[in-house]
Amino acid sequence: MEYLVTMTTHVPDGTSEAEVDEVRTREAACSRQLAADGRLLRLWRPPLQPGEWRTLGLFDADDPDALERILASMPLRVWRTDQVAALSPHANDPPTPNPRRGGTGEFFTWFTFSVPDGVDPAEVDRARDAEARRSRELAGQGHLRRIWIVPDRGLALGLWQADTADGLRSILAGLPLAPWLDVEIVPLTPHPNDPAG
Repeated sequence: MEYLVTMTTHVPDGTSEAEVDEVRTREAACSRQLAADGRLLRLWRPPLQPGEWRTLGLFDADDPDALERILASMPLRVWRTDQVAALSPHANDPPTPNPRRGGTGEFFTWFTFSVPDGVDPAEVDRARDAEARRSRELAGQGHLRRIWIVPDRGLALGLWQADTADGLRSILAGLPLAPWLDVEIVPLTPHPNDPAG
């Protein structure tokens, strides 16, 4: 099962730079091992405020207890809090995403789907079918990398590639379900310990 983990690190006041460097070095080694074991799939940095340490991690674990053991094994956990979102497969998730394209940015999208009262259910069904076809096209073009359901939040989470946030907005505006989607876009920057880097 896959999990998205928001990892926020707060280094205690008075911690020496040497101690921080030592823990970060061990964290990088641990991340490499977790990636080799198939447990750490990706790492990204979302937009950060000055002095903020936050990382988004995609992990694979058998269950929540196994994920907790993985997270507890990471050296930065001594200064870190983790927020976990369990991910379920989405019907439109590409079976084998195309390789990442260099020079393009990665983005998360959080989708909330809501159909107003009075919309013909047959119209919604047609739009869902068209959305599935368009998702396959966008995956083939390298724009849609992954998409999941976040059951406990009633959301869908997408991982996208695009040249710019405006370019991604243009792509999303053309989705057949766009009239009924509320979308939040989160730009991602590379993390030095990202297994895909």
